[in-house]
Amino acid sequence: MFKTKKTAPEAAPLDRACSSSEVARIAGVSLRQLQWWDEQKVVSPRHEGHRRVYSPEEVVEITVIAELRRKGFSLQKIRRVLRYLQREMGKHLANVLAGNSEMHLLTDGKNIHLEDSTARVIEVLKNARQPMFLVSVSDQAKRLTVVQRKPPKAESHPSVSRRTRAVV
Repeated sequence: MFKTKKTAPEAAPLDRACSSSEVARIAGVSLRQLQWWDEQKVVSPRHEGHRRVYSPEEVVEITVIAELRRKGFSLQKIRRVLRYLQREMGKHLANVLAGNSEMHLLTDGKNIHLEDSTARVIEVLKNARQPMFLVSVSDQAKRLTVVQRKPPKAESHPSVSRRTRAVV
């Protein structure tokens, strides 16, 4: 009756969208940074009312952007890398998210390489004329599968109470 498409099973956390606070925790960026990237059209998530909702692909993009920003890349260079990543990763992202393959992004800001072979990564690094930065896209995708929960709030012990002043 209904035809179903056979796909590789994915981990449960990858099936759902992420809120801004979850993405900020996973990528190690502030909520304001996410808002600014949305305003600047770097990564534009889906909006549900006032909430931003990020797909797993967008979360991977954000973690890569965050890594490149920490390494000192300008927004202009990051946009170039993102365009390349979006064009090339469409073919491989499902396998990377499912954990079936390794993917590494190498860039010096001008040249961009997306490699799935360790031997090719080493070859690119050997032949580079200037320093190259490596971001493991696979490792960024694995961050999604690790359940990132807020640490529980520390409860104060009953014997340790706030200091109060005596009113005379």
